[in-house]
Amino acid sequence: MPVWHEASKQWVKVGRLAIVGVTHEQHAERCRLFAQWHELDWPILHDPINQIEALAVPILVAIDEHGIVRSTRPRIESFERDFLDRTFSNDAPPIDDAAGVPDVEQLTANAQSADTAEAWRELGDVFVLWGGEQRIDAAIDAYRKSVEHAPQDGNALFRLGVCFRQRYESAHRQPGDFQAAVDHWQRALETDPNQYIWRRRIQQYGPRLSKPYPFYDWIRQAKSDILARGETPVVLPVSLTGAEIARPQRDFSASTDKEKSPDADGKTHRDLKNLIEIDVSIVPRRAQPGQPVRAHIAFHPNAAQDAHWNNESDPLLVWIEPPAGWQVSHRLLRAVQPAEPESTETRRLDFEIRAPDDLAADANDEDAAQLKAYALYYVCEGREGACLYLRQDIQIGLDRLRSVFRECSNFKAGFRKERKKGNTNLR
Repeated sequence: MPVWHEASKQWVKVGRLAIVGVTHEQHAERCRLFAQWHELDWPILHDPINQIEALAVPILVAIDEHGIVRSTRPRIESFERDFLDRTFSNDAPPIDDAAGVPDVEQLTANAQSADTAEAWRELGDVFVLWGGEQRIDAAIDAYRKSVEHAPQDGNALFRLGVCFRQRYESAHRQPGDFQAAVDHWQRALETDPNQYIWRRRIQQYGPRLSKPYPFYDWIRQAKSDILARGETPVVLPVSLTGAEIARPQRDFSASTDKEKSPDADGKTHRDLKNLIEIDVSIVPRRAQPGQPVRAHIAFHPNAAQDAHWNNESDPLLVWIEPPAGWQVSHRLLRAVQPAEPESTETRRLDFEIRAPDDLAADANDEDAAQLKAYALYYVCEGREGACLYLRQDIQIGLDRLRSVFRECSNFKAGFRKERKKGNTNLR
C-alpha cells in the first residue's frame, strides 16, 4: 500500500483517481495504525472473513468510472498510459445500487427454509459484517450449520475460526474459543494448502520456525514515529502476543534458564475458588516429530468472583515442566504488570514446545503428551476481600501424530525404496 500511495498521490490530488483499500486483518485497528503511520488517506474496508475469497495479498484492481474491472494486475510504471489515459465504454449490465442493509429476518427465514450450506454461510456473513459483537454467537451458529452441510468448505471453516477468535476477544468469551479458532483455520487450510491468507493466520500465532517474517514488529516503531509527529497513535484494544512480534528462527532455541522452580515443593495454597480462569491454546494443535508448536496461556480474572490482580507484589509467574524428550523455549515465564496497584486485564504468556524426534515411536505413551505447568499470582477477591498468593496447576495436552504417522512413514519409505529399484508402476 505505501508504494502505491506515494506513486499515486498526484493523480488523487487532481481527481483522476480514487483509491479504496481492503484489509483482511483479524483486527481492524492494526490496519488503521499502519495507515496512520504511512499517512494513507484513502478509505480502507475491513473484510476479516475474506468474503472476496482472495487467495493471496496484495491484490490490485483497476475499476473504471462505470464500475467495471479493467485490470487485476496493474503496474505502476504503465498505470497512467494503460488506465488513466484511456476512455472506456459502459458495456456492463445495470447494477442494483439500492441493495442497502441486508434484511436479517428474511435471510434467516431463507436459510431455515433452504437449509443449504450456501444459505447458512450467507447468513453467517451478514451477522459478522453487519451484526457486530452482539451477533457473534448467531454467526457461529450459522457457520456451524453451513459446515455440517459442507464439511470441506474451506471458506466456511475459515470464517467460523474468525468468529471464534472474535468471541475470544469479547465480553462473551467462552473457554476454548481461541483453540477452536486455530483448529478451524487448520481444517480450512487442509482443504486448500495453497490458501495464503488461511496459512498466514495460523502462522501469526504459531512457532518461530514456521514464520515467514515477523508479523507486527513494526508497531513499536509506528507508534514512536506517530508520536514524534505530534499525533496520537490509534489505540489497539487487543494486545499483541509474543508470537505476533516474534522473529522467524531457523532452529529451535531450547531453554537454558538457570532458574529453579519457584514452588518445587508445592506448598503454595491452590486457587480453589478459581479466582483466575486459565485458557490454554496450542498452535498448531498437533505436534509433529521434531517440530515446535506454540502454547498460549491466557489468565482472566473471574468477574463472577469480582477478582482482580494485586500489582503491588510479585508478578504472575508460570513454571513449565516438559515431559521427557520434549523441549521448551522457556521454563519460567513472567508477566508484565501495569503501574496501577490493582487491575482486571487479561494477561497472556506464550512459549514454544518442541516434540522429540522419535515422537511416533512414543505414540502409545500418554504421559509423553501431557506438559505440566503451574502459575503463581497475587489475586484479590472483591474490593474489600483479602489479597492472596495462590497457585494453579496447569495441564497442557499435546495432540500428536499417532500410529497413522508411523504407517504413513513406512508406506512412504517403501514407496521410495521401490522407486529406486525402478518400479514405475506405483501410483
